[in-house]
Amino acid sequence: MHRFLFALDPEAAHGLALGLLAFWSERGPLLEVPARLLRVEDPRLRVEAFGVSFPNPLGLAAGMDKDARALGAWWALGFGFAEVGTLTPRPQVGNPKPRLFRLVEDRALINRMGFNNRGAEEAARCLKRFRQRGLPLPLGVNLGKNRDTPLERAAEDYLKALRFLEPFGDYFVLNVSSPNTPGLRALQEGPFLDELLARLRPATPKPLLLKVAPDLSPKALDEVLALTKKHRLQGLVAVNTTLAREGLKSPLAREAGGLSGRPLKRRALEVLRHLAEGAEGLALVSVGGVETPLDLWERLKAGASLVQVYTGFVYGGPLFPRRLLLGLLRLMEAEGVSSLGELRRAWVRGKGLHRGLQAGEASMGFRR
Repeated sequence: MHRFLFALDPEAAHGLALGLLAFWSERGPLLEVPARLLRVEDPRLRVEAFGVSFPNPLGLAAGMDKDARALGAWWALGFGFAEVGTLTPRPQVGNPKPRLFRLVEDRALINRMGFNNRGAEEAARCLKRFRQRGLPLPLGVNLGKNRDTPLERAAEDYLKALRFLEPFGDYFVLNVSSPNTPGLRALQEGPFLDELLARLRPATPKPLLLKVAPDLSPKALDEVLALTKKHRLQGLVAVNTTLAREGLKSPLAREAGGLSGRPLKRRALEVLRHLAEGAEGLALVSVGGVETPLDLWERLKAGASLVQVYTGFVYGGPLFPRRLLLGLLRLMEAEGVSSLGELRRAWVRGKGLHRGLQAGEASMGFRR
């Protein structure tokens, strides 16, 4: 089936696969019996982040199931959580086709989808039906603005979408970093971001996170961190797709849009490590280029509370979550880590010790 899908146009394959998964999601026992074989249920993998309990740290990134159609399938395949969207207050068709490309030589994708979705109200109906089933899958909801909404009114779009979806999400993500909606990344800049967060933070008591681009400079990342703390957000999702094209082999590398997958791996880890240095009190969700159990383990050790996948899952197939989680358990055993909770506590203690040493050195006149 996986080979057959790769023989199709990428967007056609995505639509077919999602349709089949949506059908499977509604099948009751035909969903739950295979789930017993596919899911890795192990208390060592449990994670607590921004007041939400996750059965494991591996999540499905936004973009795969924009309209919340296949939520049961993501649970059955073993994901610890799923993030739907990006959702806008009004339905929109997105950018002209073709708009999704496989860079097989690079284990990557380029997309310029443009927030195509059925709108927040329709997604809310899907989320409500899923919640009524009682399956234990934490859900994130990724929010965006409609293409024709001017930047100065962007906050109104995020608020409208949030009003529809707020009862059904465990956490919410403000997407201000997609490269495929004209002008959207300007919302990451100080004045726009300050106003947006001031409007959105009081609108929900639930965890609110911000998704950032990999193309930001260290200074810009620090400004985002400062505003995130100022407005009492619970965390950051790092990173979105990139506009960079260095080192690609595929003849499709010149296509416009956001690049995801293996070429993003190094930059995603760099951004995570930079943010982790100043992220006291914030949860970090790392995404970008995760393909192996070692990638997952590396992100967790670098300070991520949770890790998301998209392109790795496209190339890895339906057993991908199970392989990563079983491999993660083996790595934990090899390094003597009894649980991810223990790892997180050790990481926080280590950061505190590191800051204390830096402060002591500075007081004695040392410089790094």
